Amino acid sequence: MASEHQHSHEHDDHHDHHDLHDHHEHSHHHGHSHSHHDFDPSDLHERKTKVVVILTAITMVIEIIAGYFTHSMALVAEGWHMTTHVFAIGLTYIAYVAARKYADTEHYSFKKGKLLSLSGFTSAILLLIVAAYVLFESIERIFHQGEIQYFEAIIIAFIGLVVNLISAAFLHHDHEHSDTNIRAAYIHVLADGLTGVTAIIALLCAKYFNLNWLDAASGILGSIVIASWSFSLIGNSGKELIEFTKKIK
Repeated sequence: MASEHQHSHEHDDHHDHHDLHDHHEHSHHHGHSHSHHDFDPSDLHERKTKVVVILTAITMVIEIIAGYFTHSMALVAEGWHMTTHVFAIGLTYIAYVAARKYADTEHYSFKKGKLLSLSGFTSAILLLIVAAYVLFESIERIFHQGEIQYFEAIIIAFIGLVVNLISAAFLHHDHEHSDTNIRAAYIHVLADGLTGVTAIIALLCAKYFNLNWLDAASGILGSIVIASWSFSLIGNSGKELIEFTKKIK
């Protein structure tokens, strides 16, 4: 009888210990899941995008102003081309802010895609005007070449390239394959960096090989890039605005 009582007591202790262990594991698992659930990559992406927008906008203004003072159309075109990416990355930032503030609200309801498409369409029209202006200035510069301050222009162009590389590294992350917004911003920064490289090459060739026409040619190339990107944006955003779809026969 005493043996049976002892066995029952040991069984109860083992059962209580097992329940306590299960409760601890459940609590640890619940806490871990709750912590993981609270982490939203979009919040981090929003902050990163905001920093890149500010950096890109500041560099854009510096390049455009410096381009006019140094008489470098390559630098001017690079600065104006950077505006396309300020608009694009700015729209990415707006998307995150709008999703965070108005996705779950009792008072507001709208299609965020439509808002972004309208902003993209408007910015594309403005960029076409910029492209036409840069093209006109570059062609005029071919026939009326001014004295280019190469050293200052090259320094500014290099600074712009460095900013692009920093921004690209800042936007690069492990989730970019699943987040098209941050992926688009990342690609825009890389594309702008490539345009900056062409401006630097044009300025170096003009300085050391007396190929001054390359500076104006780089401006023309920049205007073409701006226009092509604008037309693409007009097409894509326009289709979204009118909900254009192909009929399957």
